[in-house]
Amino acid sequence: MTVVPNSDRFQPINLFEYEKLAKEHLSQMTLDYYSSGAWDEITLRDNRAAFERVKLRPRILVDVSNCNLTTSILGQPLQLPLLIAPMAFQCLAHPDGEVATALAAASAGVGMVLSTMATKSIEEVATTCDKFPNSLRWFQLYIHKDRELTRALVEKAYKAGYKALCLTVDAPVLGQRERDRRNEFALTPDLHLANLATISGLDISHEKGESGLFTYFAQQLNPAVTWRDLEWLESLSPLPLVLKGILRPDDAVRAVEYGAKAIVVSNHGGRQLDGAIASLDALAEIVPAVDGKIEILLDGGIRRGTDILKALALGAKAVLIGRPILWGLAVGGQIGVSHVISLLQDELNLGMALSGCAKLQDIDPSLLALPRF
Repeated sequence: MTVVPNSDRFQPINLFEYEKLAKEHLSQMTLDYYSSGAWDEITLRDNRAAFERVKLRPRILVDVSNCNLTTSILGQPLQLPLLIAPMAFQCLAHPDGEVATALAAASAGVGMVLSTMATKSIEEVATTCDKFPNSLRWFQLYIHKDRELTRALVEKAYKAGYKALCLTVDAPVLGQRERDRRNEFALTPDLHLANLATISGLDISHEKGESGLFTYFAQQLNPAVTWRDLEWLESLSPLPLVLKGILRPDDAVRAVEYGAKAIVVSNHGGRQLDGAIASLDALAEIVPAVDGKIEILLDGGIRRGTDILKALALGAKAVLIGRPILWGLAVGGQIGVSHVISLLQDELNLGMALSGCAKLQDIDPSLLALPRF
């Protein structure tokens, strides 16, 4: 049983209440960094609205006395179809940062994707999860201009026991997040890029009138990466490659052709190209194009267990969740993250039961009433 974080006023019972409570625990700069989207934040809002547009058609008179939420991704078991998305700078939310998040994920039997831009190192996160040897941990990667730096990150992740490389492909340059620019976002002096500083001394600089993160991307990440670079990346380790940030059916098909083992349908949480299609809307187009050749995951806008249900009904094998994990981390550290996961698990279980689905395999497109345009 998950312990609920204490609050003088109330205990959160859903992810929206966690977001409200987290605002009391975060600086304005950190809150804006975590919550903001690009430009007018149209895509950020539409990620959520897409789930609200899709309605459910529940089945009746089905034995749902014991719903089974277990699944597997790339052959690794999960207690429910959920992974924690890669998110940078988690120590801004809580001193334990990515370590607390990883422990909560492993103890709940869900996956975690560690960000290249983490404030806890690849090795530290892996070591603290040693008592969960079968936990699903992936490493999220950006390809840097310095290929030897990229190679070193891959080698460290492989040596530390991570199970896949999750390459973010929708950020050749950084989207313009105006709240970060206004705040001149930068890490606090006590924090650094744990995975990069140990290799090359890289860190987030602070240019007057600009986001330090924007400066870092401009200086370090390689905007010239193409499909041809995937072969080089795959040569660095035996780890399967997952491409995160696909919104087009033709790109999904090319991912299959270039050897990806899974894709994440994602618009980077609305933080890159504003006006891009909502992840859920893109999923509906991509699933038939891929035709079961690789596993498909989705992120963006998930706040309820029924959102997970809808994504699975459209053909996702699992989902990734981001910001609500940060809200739980800010409110209660590892306990807060565990409670967020538990809330989603309970809601998915209830949503499945009320929809007449005793197991994940029962979830199919017939459960959905899609919007008509």
